[in-house]
Amino acid sequence: MKEPILVVLAAGMGSRYGGLKQIDPVGPNGEVLLDYSLFDARRAGFKRVIFLIKHEIEADFRRILGNHIEGHMDVRYAYQQVDMLPEGYAVPEGRVKPWGTGHAVLCCGNLIDAPFLVINSDDYYGVDAYRIAYKTLCELQDDEKARYFMIGYFLKNTLTENGYVSRGVCSVNDEGFLNTVTERVHIIGTCDGPMFTEDGETYHRLNADTLVSMNMFGFTPSLLDEMHRTFPQFLDRVALENPLKGEYYLPGVVNGMLDRDAATVQVLSSADRWYGVTYHEDKPVVTAALRRMTEEGLYPSPLWQ
Repeated sequence: MKEPILVVLAAGMGSRYGGLKQIDPVGPNGEVLLDYSLFDARRAGFKRVIFLIKHEIEADFRRILGNHIEGHMDVRYAYQQVDMLPEGYAVPEGRVKPWGTGHAVLCCGNLIDAPFLVINSDDYYGVDAYRIAYKTLCELQDDEKARYFMIGYFLKNTLTENGYVSRGVCSVNDEGFLNTVTERVHIIGTCDGPMFTEDGETYHRLNADTLVSMNMFGFTPSLLDEMHRTFPQFLDRVALENPLKGEYYLPGVVNGMLDRDAATVQVLSSADRWYGVTYHEDKPVVTAALRRMTEEGLYPSPLWQ
């Protein structure tokens, strides 16, 4: 089997954060958050990485991160642009928003030839997640169904004190396989535990130990076949319903396969604390956590010695 691939989704601009957070220094020696993900992935066994970026950020991305990673991993680049559409389709007039995480993975398709792990560039997932993921990918193969997995996190370990977050809330069966992922786009932490709202007025409770998706999925290349089939269907629908903002989400693709009983998704939980910079106010929290982990010996300083 070919070496598993790490696919890093790094094309997004941090709209709530207010800048290009993927290359904002947070480590004690100027490391960016993605440096830590790549370091954890490399020591877990990953040797190949695809960076999914926009052409507009390529020079800065290579200068701040990509160039020094090339000394440690086999690096490839893919690009997500709003006009990267199947033959016969055009960008709706006025559309500038990217097409979402599913489209991002599809843009990497010509570089994917082995089982692969998808991560967000602006999330810190923890050390154990990559060890679990690499080991599982090395054994991952389809049979009569597509066989995928995801790393699930306890909701209480993924919240910020500085605003609301969006999370994919998972329903898991007794055998540890995913039933559905429900996107909750406005979750807050309160003194009474996590709560979510759909209308901005009425709030509903969520169990603090609810497993949520942080977009850390393991797939075989069969996912690309599904995307080539369903992305045009999405474009046909969104052209009528929401041409300027509709998004082709990766969890939505997975849900579609689960609904058709065409795939199984094993949920492998991680007890690690997630860190991310959703808002500017999150940055000091992340910086302090990485400094503490460095002082405790979890990471060397500088990171890439």
